[in-house]
Formats: sequence, structure tokens, C-alpha cells
Amino acid sequence: MHLRIEGHTLPGRDCGAGPGFPGVSGIEVGVQRKDRPAELLDPRPGDASSATWMLPCSFAADGALRGPYVQNRLGGRFVYLSWLGRQPGEEASRMFRRAKLMLAEVAPQVLAEARLSGVLVGRLALTDAQGLPLCGRVLPPAIIWSADEPSDA
Repeated sequence: MHLRIEGHTLPGRDCGAGPGFPGVSGIEVGVQRKDRPAELLDPRPGDASSATWMLPCSFAADGALRGPYVQNRLGGRFVYLSWLGRQPGEEASRMFRRAKLMLAEVAPQVLAEARLSGVLVGRLALTDAQGLPLCGRVLPPAIIWSADEPSDA
């Protein structure tokens, strides 16, 4: 079983300062490993045309998705997309925001289809309405969940 995250409409490598946002340069986004905020899977540049991650996972006896990139906190299971970059005056990149892709919001029918097909897919734009890197809880319709067949790649 795999969870494939397909991101599009990335915000760019640089985002200027604005209300409540100090500005960031050298932007990248990756998937955070469970309970390891500093460990990111395949960071992608913020100006990429798209970003795709394939995450191994499995269904537990209770039907919940589990895996090395599936977080489990109060409020349900989710996957973190972590944004890295340098704020003004900083030389090193660090995490400056995260998006929580809420797995509890996947429709039961889609989960059942994914269990049969072997792949659950989440498709989403990675830029928010202000043109900044997407953050906070990400729920449908901002993310579209579907089942898909495994690829040969």
C-alpha cells in the first residue's frame, strides 16, 4: 500500500514579507517523517512545476492508515508537508511552516477503493490564497482524495 501526494502550484523559491509573515527565501517543501521534524523525504524546490511523494503505508486492524510518514496525534492521523527556507538575516534554512493533510477526512468509499487498488492519492495546490506556502489543516476541497493503481516506475 502507498500514499501518493501530488502537489501543484508551488509558491516559488522566494516569498516577500507581508502581514504576519516575515518573508522567506530558498523555499523547499518535503514530507516530514513521523515524530522526526528534521527528517524530510525528498525536499522539492518551491519553484518546481509539481512535487510528488510516494509514501509506504499499511492499513491497521482498525482500518487506519499507518506508516513512517503518517503522524498520529489528537485530532486524527495526518501527513505533514514541511516548508524550509531562510528568513531575513538567516544563513541556514529551517522549517517555517507546515501543512497537515488530514487523513481522517478521506471518504470511507475512497479508502475502501484504495485498499483494493493499493494506492491512495491526495492532489492539492501548495500555494494559499495570499500566494504563500500552504499551511494549517488541509481538508477537502483543498485536497482531492482518490484511489489509483500502482505505477510500474
